[in-house]
Amino acid sequence: MRDHTPVHQTPMIGRRTLVFPQPELSRLGHPAFEAVGAAAGPRLALIGGVHGCEYSSIAAVTRFMRSLDVSALSGRITAVPVVNLSTFRTRTAFVTPEDGRNLNRCFPGDPGDTYSGVLAHAIFEEVLRPADVVVDLHGGDLDENLRPYSYWSKTGNEKMDSITRDMVLAFGLDHIIVVTDRPKDPAASRYLESTASTRGKPAITAEAGYSGTVQPEDVNALIYGCTNVMRYLKMLPGSAVMVEHPVWLGKVDSVLAEVGGTFYPLVQRGTYVEQGMKIGIITDHFGKTISELHAPAAGVELYICGVPSMKKGDTAANIGEVTKTP
Repeated sequence: MRDHTPVHQTPMIGRRTLVFPQPELSRLGHPAFEAVGAAAGPRLALIGGVHGCEYSSIAAVTRFMRSLDVSALSGRITAVPVVNLSTFRTRTAFVTPEDGRNLNRCFPGDPGDTYSGVLAHAIFEEVLRPADVVVDLHGGDLDENLRPYSYWSKTGNEKMDSITRDMVLAFGLDHIIVVTDRPKDPAASRYLESTASTRGKPAITAEAGYSGTVQPEDVNALIYGCTNVMRYLKMLPGSAVMVEHPVWLGKVDSVLAEVGGTFYPLVQRGTYVEQGMKIGIITDHFGKTISELHAPAAGVELYICGVPSMKKGDTAANIGEVTKTP
């Protein structure tokens, strides 16, 4: 992050609409908050709704910014509550309806690409490029019965990895996925978080929420996390409280459906499972069991599909394998 010399400035918070000139995007005005603190400090990009049906992230960004005391803020915040308005408006899980692509696999984007690539490029240029640090909030899409967790992506840059490790500990979610295989090429960063980190900007991703719901405990967890990370960054007064004994998850195993049909989970989000344990079944439309799903390893059930519809190749569950403190 850049060094910032404290200076007095007029604190303010404003609301604006991001209207991008590209023909594909011009019909949508993306709401954004801009906050300027009383003193200089880092510029934070606070993101929600990259997946437009992960509503807890959208609610958390909105409520956080509406309650922010800018007189206590050092630095600036650009906050976009719902990046993917198209999926929000059409209630489309995971992918953008215009091109069937996952926006969080399209960064840094390309103005000559299909809709998702164009949107990723616009968000990169307008929000991510000017930022010093990035927090990307998610929250369990329409079919994701998900327990809260955050990601710590190790880049190999010791200084930045130390900062992001502290950021995820400050965020406060007690289950943390350690990621070591994210892209290193800035031109092919794919993920919003990696688009920041490959450009030297500390970034973290946090998830709280499930099955498209907006539960107070999930929204409050995300708001608390943002507040505490900003304390760590010295953007807000007070000392950051760090998670003392997190559960570090060194690998995430996806359980894929081998056949299509009706899915019935046999475990809940957050359940600790043993290797080989039966975690769900798939039946045909007459109710006959045609497939059993088993845990490939021992670990915590991070996500179990929350709806019955299942087609071959769908992710039925994600299981996080516990590792030692990294």
